[in-house]
Amino acid sequence: MPVSTRTRRALVASSLSSLLLGGCAVWPSDTGSSGVKGGITVGFVNGGTTEFHTCLQEAVERTARSYSVTLHTANSRQDAGDEVANIEDLIARGVDALIVQTVDVEALKGDIARAKAAGVPIFLTSVAPEDTSGLLGAVVVDLQQVGELDAEWIEEDAADREVTVGVIAGAPGAASDLLTGAFTERLPDNAEVVADEPGMYDPAKARTVARAMIGDRPDLDYAFVANEEMAFAAREAFDAAGAKDVRIVTVNGTDEALAALKDGRLSATVSNSAADTGELAVKNVVSLLREDGRADRIDKTPVRLVTRDNADTAPLYCPQQD
Repeated sequence: MPVSTRTRRALVASSLSSLLLGGCAVWPSDTGSSGVKGGITVGFVNGGTTEFHTCLQEAVERTARSYSVTLHTANSRQDAGDEVANIEDLIARGVDALIVQTVDVEALKGDIARAKAAGVPIFLTSVAPEDTSGLLGAVVVDLQQVGELDAEWIEEDAADREVTVGVIAGAPGAASDLLTGAFTERLPDNAEVVADEPGMYDPAKARTVARAMIGDRPDLDYAFVANEEMAFAAREAFDAAGAKDVRIVTVNGTDEALAALKDGRLSATVSNSAADTGELAVKNVVSLLREDGRADRIDKTPVRLVTRDNADTAPLYCPQQD
């Protein structure tokens, strides 16, 4: 994908960033309203099967148990059509609310309205639309900040040198567009994006993309990869092509990535704990349903740039199940 995709991605980032960077409003609490009393049943629609999605689900399940929440789960596997079917199925089960790690925010709009009409509010994780009036709430990862942190690391590392950058995105839509758009927009003028292709959050696909990328641009200096599973596959492809000097920046902060920062396979990552996101989602849904005034409607998962220098103090990405 050519560099001109900056304009399209900037539009996506603009439409979502006002939410992600804005303040968190408190869900209205009315002493005259009762909220949901007694047992709560929640549906969780996951968006994929990457390490992030797996860890997110573990955290949702673990926190649901600790709050005595009955939980039903489904996985959309990066397919917007499957997400629609999963949401409709869980609404039919009579859940009190839905937690959704969406495949595509724009495609979700109709389902938010449908769920609201059925009296089943939706709570989103990771990303949310600019207009949140139809939502119960959300726990968002500030993906604009994540992308910018990686770009700022490249700016500092490159100094004033003219450098080339390749982008291996996730799946088009929702999180990946915002993340990569923020990254490319924040790069300095001396950093040129010479390749931009989706890896679909699939290591095998990312390996293929990286192999083609380095074949076309053997002068590549940096690669931004939308998650660490793909980043490791890209590292293998670059190394096999004799391009060990390509510096990779990525996202998540897993234990494997922290080890790779220390041995030089990766140069930087941005920690954003999937466990924190999942735990906050369940806790906030319970609070918002009960209207106890203890939760923000729009909450944020903390993010942090991690390099070799501070890898030993990075937060845990996915603590083991109890």
